Amino acid sequence: MKDNVRIDKWLWAARFFKTRQLAIDAVDNGRVKIGGDRIKPSRIIKLGERLDIDNGSDEWEVLVVGISDQRQSAPIARTLYEESEASIARREKERDRRKFFHEPGTDIKGRPTKRDRRLIDRAGE
Repeated sequence: MKDNVRIDKWLWAARFFKTRQLAIDAVDNGRVKIGGDRIKPSRIIKLGERLDIDNGSDEWEVLVVGISDQRQSAPIARTLYEESEASIARREKERDRRKFFHEPGTDIKGRPTKRDRRLIDRAGE
């Protein structure tokens, strides 16, 4: 384990993003913040820092408890951070919302047909 690891590498190693490029793009677009402040992908991560991470599907609030620059198995990656109780509750609530309240149009692939458009319009009423 190294002491000086870039934030983009750590996000990739902790399995928040599938590729390092996705982690870099997220940091550049302001979807990863430390203490509410935007950062650069080259910033060095430190133990004890609180991160706000939006990886597109979920929003995480984590505390850094381990540093690694190597992507390993998911159980090992989970030891690199601790998620806050509020974050866990928020993600579970969002997961249940997606499970029980199916959004119309998510099953449609590509451009909607005339029938699909009618179903979408009917669902919006």
